[in-house]
Amino acid sequence: MFRMLAMTKMLKVMLVITLVSVLTSGLVMAGCSPSSAQGVEVGNLAPDFQLQNLDGQTVSLGNLQGKPVLINFWKTTCPSCVSEMPYIQEIYEEWSDKGLVVLAINIGESSAKVEEFMQSYNLSFTVLLDTKQNVAQKYNFQYIPTTFFIDKDGIIQDKVIGAFQNKAQIENRLSKIMP
Repeated sequence: MFRMLAMTKMLKVMLVITLVSVLTSGLVMAGCSPSSAQGVEVGNLAPDFQLQNLDGQTVSLGNLQGKPVLINFWKTTCPSCVSEMPYIQEIYEEWSDKGLVVLAINIGESSAKVEEFMQSYNLSFTVLLDTKQNVAQKYNFQYIPTTFFIDKDGIIQDKVIGAFQNKAQIENRLSKIMP
């Protein structure tokens, strides 16, 4: 019985190793490396998007190539999202002069509602409006807030699900994308 369990476990391990080898060689044969594959996992090229900010200007992630970017998905009706906004504002104020771009992508709400929220909390970082939730779908996350840390080459270096409890938690993650 013990010998049979050990063999079953060994077969499972061998199957996983084989599967990983096949997938890795498939990427190499296709001319891709994990870091050039587009997707929403750490190590992937962040999916490009174009959204309007509160002034009606279009912002494209692709146009920010060469700069580290913090993307935070949120809603005004999400208590966890609201609780971390002061920390994101502090990061914006202290790190934007060092090259960091902060993009807060609001999901599904009107510009009037978002603008009122920003004014009432004295927030000044860039907010993009994903009114049709196309970018939220493209980034395929399940909970808000969700934050992506993207390096100057457009590669996702970190992804955080849930609210930050303080500014230091964000700063710890910034070390992965800031020069």
